[in-house]
Amino acid sequence: MTENGRVIVTGCLGAEEGRIRDAHPGVLAVTGPHQYEQVVEAVHDALPPLHDPYLDLVPAEGLRLTPRHYAYLKISEGCNNRCAFCIIPSLRGDLASRPAADVMMEAERLVKAGVRELLVISQDTSAYGLDIKYAESQWKARALPARFHDLCCALGELGIWVRLHYVYPYPHVDSVIPLMADGKLLPYLDVPFQHAAPTVLKAMRRPAAQEKTLERIRRWREICPDIALRSTFIVGFPGETESDFAFLLEWMREARFARVGCFRYEPVAGAKANLLPGAISDEVKEERWHRFMEVAEDVSEQRLAGMVGREIDVIIDEVDEEGALARSQWDAPEIDGSVFLNGEAAVQSGDIVKARITHADAYDLWGERVAGA
Repeated sequence: MTENGRVIVTGCLGAEEGRIRDAHPGVLAVTGPHQYEQVVEAVHDALPPLHDPYLDLVPAEGLRLTPRHYAYLKISEGCNNRCAFCIIPSLRGDLASRPAADVMMEAERLVKAGVRELLVISQDTSAYGLDIKYAESQWKARALPARFHDLCCALGELGIWVRLHYVYPYPHVDSVIPLMADGKLLPYLDVPFQHAAPTVLKAMRRPAAQEKTLERIRRWREICPDIALRSTFIVGFPGETESDFAFLLEWMREARFARVGCFRYEPVAGAKANLLPGAISDEVKEERWHRFMEVAEDVSEQRLAGMVGREIDVIIDEVDEEGALARSQWDAPEIDGSVFLNGEAAVQSGDIVKARITHADAYDLWGERVAGA
């Protein structure tokens, strides 16, 4: 550092920024392990890259592993929650939000490059901006606060599909539901509830007001009847009784989630849950997982059956000699269902077309493209 004065520190010790800063106050930036985006941002802050379309192999929007028509947009890193089963804060540190203008500029670059769908992600999407006190930054000659609702409003101006993932159910999440009803955001909300039984939620160090959650879900559907809720759950958490599990299944039926993921609890090195009594056997975990998935499949099948006969917008993911593979507004890529347009070849990846649904099973839809749409 004495030679050029430009040093970035990254790695496990970076999660304890004060420790590094105290010893070396002149470092440019300090990041935790695996925080590749922050390292690159720090480098670019010190030495902004200039894109030359004639010389650069990497396009201005950067390299992506996703298809050209959709992209993930990370708005923050880290998490302030201390869930008993999770070690993300120890690995990636507390919440670290990006300035709103930086997020929007990246989003605009992606749209300019042909992206038709943005999937907004982080470890805790709805906590966005809390750590930087919702600081304003300049975007399109206006001050844009780093606040969840304000960012959603700005993203809704881009004229593309915007999908929200990993949205912790804080009260202010209610404010974005009208944006979905107005077509600014996709009517899709990914909320990781993890469980419903109060005793299990308490052991997990999660909010335990499941009655209020059901009431909120009812209000969301009153505002945006087409909203699809996705969630993830853990079965076999230490101390989970048969009564707790039955409670979860009944809560699931009432909540009517469009899509769910379910994990059998597994101890993670360093997690507080490892110290909890009441470990569940692998056999019981497996049995509960199968029962959970049976309920989830039944709920999904009923919901999708109601889609038959409707005309909906779909985005084309792939086209081959058999037809087109698409997704509805209620399906995220790789984790949710598909819409099959058999025999449809007059479309391209990234096209958004209207389809009439002709058939459904428990997880997928089949349809025909509406002529002229």
